[in-house]
Amino acid sequence: MKEILITVLVFAVLGGVFGVLLAFASKIFEVKTDPRVPQILDCLPGANCGGCGYSGCSALAEAVASGDAKPSACPVGGAETAVKIGAIMGVETTNVQRKRAQVMCSGNCEASKKKYVYSGAPDCVSAASLAGGDKMCANGCIGLGTCVAACPFGAISVVDGVAAVDYHKCEGCGVCVAACPKHIIELIPFEADFWVGCKSVEPGAVVRKQCDAGCIGCKICEKNCPAGAITVKDYVASIDYEKCAECGICAEKCPRGIIKSSR
Repeated sequence: MKEILITVLVFAVLGGVFGVLLAFASKIFEVKTDPRVPQILDCLPGANCGGCGYSGCSALAEAVASGDAKPSACPVGGAETAVKIGAIMGVETTNVQRKRAQVMCSGNCEASKKKYVYSGAPDCVSAASLAGGDKMCANGCIGLGTCVAACPFGAISVVDGVAAVDYHKCEGCGVCVAACPKHIIELIPFEADFWVGCKSVEPGAVVRKQCDAGCIGCKICEKNCPAGAITVKDYVASIDYEKCAECGICAEKCPRGIIKSSR
């Protein structure tokens, strides 16, 4: 019995000693956490989409708290989230504009010309590695759905060979923008009514041979825009949404019908 009591006492003493050592070590090696991090994390939507450029909402919260990211860095949270995080950080956050993804291509199966029949992996990146894809237009949507698979909100589908965005589901995270090997998906103001459905930078004569729905760089839209919101550079039109008055004249005048309306 005496030996048992001694053994129990020894273990009790050792347990107490190790407990004190562990407590001491935890204080020495304690990683200080900014108390604002969990507060910021509570404001974020929890989508973990990566649209902010960080691996997830937790990483973004830490980056904001450390000053490496702006309070408005979350594209999904929008203005409301930016204001809340700005209050936590003690800064005023304004002019946060909601955006949506837009596929700048009108080259569907009927309009676009093919240069070969692709039968490889159903992935735009794989197809793009083979002479830029099966469409003659070097800047046309490949239509195999890499952006569809990448979208964390299920906002994209492929319709008639071209990716299309469901504006009601799109959160403007920009993941599809990064996923597209052709770089034809852009983030534009959510309320924008008009967009140019082409990204080709070829001369008009070449575009006519490649696609029946491509911009030929005629500059008719540029000349007729009363707000000076449209410019044609490298044979393709683009809209400056800060100047655009949403009058729709550009869409009416475009001879190729590639200035689209979201209405």
